[in-house]
Amino acid sequence: MRPRQATLDYLRREPRPAVLILGAGVNGIGTFRDLALQGVEVLMVDRGDFCSGASAASSHMVHGGIRYLENGEFRLVREAVRERNRLLQNAPHAVHPQPTVFPVFKIFSGLLNAPLKFLGLRHRPAERGALVIKIGMRLYDAYTGRSAVVPRHQFLNRRQALARFPRLNPKVRYAGIYYDAAMPSPERICIDLIQDAQISSPRAWALNYTAAVGAEGDRVLLREALSGETFAVRPRVVINAAGPWIDFVNRALGRPTHFIGGTKGSHLVLDHPELRAALQDHEFFFENRDGRIVLILPLLDKVLVGTSDIRIDDPDQARCTEEEIDYFFGMVDRVFPGMELERSHIVYKFSGVRPLPAVKVGFTGQIPRDHKVEVVEPEGPRPYPILNLIGGKWTTFRAFSEQVTDQVLERLGLPRRASTRELPIG
Repeated sequence: MRPRQATLDYLRREPRPAVLILGAGVNGIGTFRDLALQGVEVLMVDRGDFCSGASAASSHMVHGGIRYLENGEFRLVREAVRERNRLLQNAPHAVHPQPTVFPVFKIFSGLLNAPLKFLGLRHRPAERGALVIKIGMRLYDAYTGRSAVVPRHQFLNRRQALARFPRLNPKVRYAGIYYDAAMPSPERICIDLIQDAQISSPRAWALNYTAAVGAEGDRVLLREALSGETFAVRPRVVINAAGPWIDFVNRALGRPTHFIGGTKGSHLVLDHPELRAALQDHEFFFENRDGRIVLILPLLDKVLVGTSDIRIDDPDQARCTEEEIDYFFGMVDRVFPGMELERSHIVYKFSGVRPLPAVKVGFTGQIPRDHKVEVVEPEGPRPYPILNLIGGKWTTFRAFSEQVTDQVLERLGLPRRASTRELPIG
């Protein structure tokens, strides 16, 4: 990675990058790499570490989002499955296939859930039964197609499920087993992407611990936290990739917005050999009693448990609470009854905020998980547009970055020179 001093020297020369990216989470980093491959001069800054914030607080899954089928987000699921397969092929050192178990406790429940949601007659999910889960898994297989990147699903009856997973709740009726993917270290993928960008282009600059603190005419003011030095840059396009902090950044730029309605997702990492052995290297992805889809995932020799979905206004206040810990322990008991969990098993807990769109819905699970670009066009003395990256999933960062890059290239009047679809990472 280019030395920090070299980037600071670049800033002191009063740079005029074509594109300034504010935020170095996975969407900002993915766009940084794509723009660098097109030969665009691009500067990316982040007020903290690269791949911190929401990108570091993920569930470590690369998945197609099987549960989004119920909300009718078919385009998102199709794209996510395709991008999952690409990540498995393009980053095999950091992403691996993950067998996933969906325990099912009812048979017919949930059949009318999707149409009732569509008509606005239901806001919270009904428990999903075996028929709904089976239909979803068949659609999932169809989106995977003939690529054979991951195996097709299986459906086990109670006897087969309990023989395969002896600690599983004996009240289970069926268990579906399908494949997604996992990434034990999402941060490594992001650092690989930054390095790839800087290797491919001498015009790609990245600097952490540097924040946007204001705007004056055609200039954006950046402050480097280690020295306190302030720099002015004159971009032609600004990309606001600050995730749940997007509205805070726009406020600092003198253009208040209300794009984000984030929800908090917390996780626990447990050192629990008995629970780890019960998983048998499978993720358990299931519905808790309140309708929230949750997960128990092997993370190396530990166990990752999550996640919550709680509205929050200030992402800087996101913390995993004692109430959430009680919730997570209770959800483990739903699938593995009698598994003793204590606070002493917790070796780490973390919480992040999803950069979801500001929409009014009764249940947080109904907030769309798709991605989009909200543009604040040039106005008054500000000559540059601000492209705000709303939503998005870790899995679909490449496709989202491609969409953003194409919009930027159109504004700059430049052609696309390279594709990232089959490009190895790292």
